[in-house]
Amino acid sequence: MRLLVRFLGFLFAAGTVVFLVGVGAVAGLIWHFSKDLPDYSQLQDYEPPVMTRVHAVDGSLLGEYAKERRLYLPIQAVPKLVINSFLAAEDKNFYEHGGIDYTGMARAGVAYIQNYGSNRRPQGASTITQQVAKNFLLTNEVSFARKIKEALLAMRIERTYSKDKILELYLNEIYLGLGAYGIAAASLVYFDKSVNELTIAEAAYLAALPKMPATLHPVRNRDRAIERRNYVIDRLLENGWIKQADADKARKDPLIVASRGNGAHTFAGEYFAEEVRRDIFERYGEKKLYEGGLSVRTTLDPKIQVMARKTMVAGLVNYDEQQGYRGAISKLDISGDWGVKLADVKSLSDISPWRMAVVLETSDQSARIGFQPGRELGGAVSKQRETGLVTIDGVKWAKLKGKPPTSVSQVLQPGDVIYADPLYKDGNPVEGQYRLRQIPEVSGAMVVMDPWTGRVLAMVGGFSFDQSQFNRATQAYRQPGSSFKPIVYSAALDNGYTPSTVVVDAPIEIDQGQGGGVWRPENFSSGKYQGPVTLRNALRQSLNTVTVRLAQDIGMPLIGEYARRFGVYDELPNYLSYALGAGETTAMRMVTAYSMIANGGRRVKPTLIDRIQDRYGHTIFKHDQRECRGCDAPGGWKNQPEPQLIDRREQVLDPMTAYQVTELMEGVVQAGTATVVREVGKPIAGKTGTTNEAKDAWFIGFSPDIVVGIYMGYDKPRPLGKGNAATGGHLAAPIARDFLKLALADKPAVPFKVPAGIKLIRVVAKTGMRAGPGETGGTILEAFKPGTAPPDNYSVIGVADADGRMPVQAPPDSGFFGRPGTGGLY
Repeated sequence: MRLLVRFLGFLFAAGTVVFLVGVGAVAGLIWHFSKDLPDYSQLQDYEPPVMTRVHAVDGSLLGEYAKERRLYLPIQAVPKLVINSFLAAEDKNFYEHGGIDYTGMARAGVAYIQNYGSNRRPQGASTITQQVAKNFLLTNEVSFARKIKEALLAMRIERTYSKDKILELYLNEIYLGLGAYGIAAASLVYFDKSVNELTIAEAAYLAALPKMPATLHPVRNRDRAIERRNYVIDRLLENGWIKQADADKARKDPLIVASRGNGAHTFAGEYFAEEVRRDIFERYGEKKLYEGGLSVRTTLDPKIQVMARKTMVAGLVNYDEQQGYRGAISKLDISGDWGVKLADVKSLSDISPWRMAVVLETSDQSARIGFQPGRELGGAVSKQRETGLVTIDGVKWAKLKGKPPTSVSQVLQPGDVIYADPLYKDGNPVEGQYRLRQIPEVSGAMVVMDPWTGRVLAMVGGFSFDQSQFNRATQAYRQPGSSFKPIVYSAALDNGYTPSTVVVDAPIEIDQGQGGGVWRPENFSSGKYQGPVTLRNALRQSLNTVTVRLAQDIGMPLIGEYARRFGVYDELPNYLSYALGAGETTAMRMVTAYSMIANGGRRVKPTLIDRIQDRYGHTIFKHDQRECRGCDAPGGWKNQPEPQLIDRREQVLDPMTAYQVTELMEGVVQAGTATVVREVGKPIAGKTGTTNEAKDAWFIGFSPDIVVGIYMGYDKPRPLGKGNAATGGHLAAPIARDFLKLALADKPAVPFKVPAGIKLIRVVAKTGMRAGPGETGGTILEAFKPGTAPPDNYSVIGVADADGRMPVQAPPDSGFFGRPGTGGLY
């Protein structure tokens, strides 16, 4: 008995020693791994990379930019169904354990021993807290050392943060495949839904993804993905989080994904979105753009953008089709499955409703075409094949050696890769019939702006962003031609001239000096000159010799100063040819300049962005810097004075001068080079422009509340044609007309506002002289500033002298010719 007691005492002592040694070993092990643990307190200030989202004025999504597609959701915004789905799949006891699931660890240990030496990856037993520790603070190394550190960190995290905070970090950090990080982004990427719209089956599928998103691809591994999704549904039912009937229905639901693209989400907004992206990049840098979670409210009006895109594309296509058909894009072997072969041909994605097709067979009256099939989410070519007919009506435009085709087979041959879109008759699509289309070689740009704020409402940078990302509205420097003349006339009218000032339209020679030879500017209608003409009539008819004489008199340095004020040029050389628009500038700059004329001379800065907010909702940029006095009204309305907007923007042009120039340009539309725009039926002012050899055609015009500028030209400049058919009035102005008809369709006809101080005096339209009492025929109301007035009479008494000047007699100090007191202008 004594021996037994002594033996038991020995065992107890030995056990105690072993226990103490074990405790010491465990403590040492904990100390060893704890000393190198990362600082988990950083989780408190964690700012995950969050995508920047860009929105149009109506709130519609324009674009998303991110290296990791993530939208951060606070736990309060996550539906209970989504939370329960992830708990069922990953850690059903999450709200009960202290960071470690010991049962799960034992199960993983047994599996490790069983699979030892089989090269299989060890089974995990990590809780959500442990996954947070690994994802945020550790690596993906597969080892016991990492698991120990993970467990230690998990316990510390549990003591520091609430369960909801830990779950919030997890649900926003995890990678769920297809480039989506976090549940909010994954919900959009897979199902194009917010988390609040997810069904049980959809939430269960997302919850199945964290461990193996690539293996559970919804297309390539659909069966396995559905199996894992149904496993999560079973766990939801087992835990009592859904009802039996709901589980049965969810298991039967097909796995259908509606993938969300990365491009501009507003049709026709690709150039605009890319310009905004560049702007943000230049302001804040790459990290802020792709990881900062910015919310950007742009100035883009989707309705106006679609109008701009539609009319600009129509103008480019109409011109291009008049040049004839250039042939198929390429040739394709149509033997076998033509769809698979056609799917490999690069097609433009942003020119809907145009679709790429291949000609399958032809006859005199029609050609059967097969459309390019789409691709499934996994990249496989769709098995669906769609065909249609191109009839003779669909190829009438495709002239061959200047003559319309008499049969379809003259234009199309089997194997031709083409574009086609639905054929319309009497405004309605003809079922099953299509029209041959051709990607235009000519290009151009359109900018639509609010003249009062500089907000860019719409922008078209070319025919197709997918074809060319070069934005011709902001990056293409082109000669504006005569569309620059209103800047010259603004300088003149701002410095003593009047709309009735007379300048001689006659041949002129300019000695350019230093071997530059003699420059002989001519009007568009070469050899035709009118002698003395008023500034109004000179601008209306876009007379070059008058503009050159005007520039000679006021001086190119002054014109250069006004060009800088308006932002057209940074520096304008002192050559008279630049008064005719020989310098290069952009459509955006020209539209901005015209906006300052339209708004009464106030400086505007063009902007594509109204406001930028950071991830916390704080405004970090706002375009409108005007002060609103009285807008903040604590306690509500108490009969206080109305709020006032204080506008401190620079006045770059006298408001009366701005009105005079506007009236002159209204004359261009009513009876000048842009009469096609009269069809809009609303007050419009504008100016056409055609450069040397007709390489660029311009029109810039405005109503009281909208400015539109258009240029058309080849990217590698070459003549657009000859004669009137290649002018701004023939090519660009009709596009502006079509756009303004749509944009102003529901707007009243508002006349341009007459500023205080302007006197409207009736004058003879041709001569600019004051109209006699009762004289109405051939007269107009002309705008004059205080201290100026139209002359009562004048006479031309000579011909051009040896210097090319034509002396003109006028009453002294009448203010009729040139500045008051000069005695005349030539």
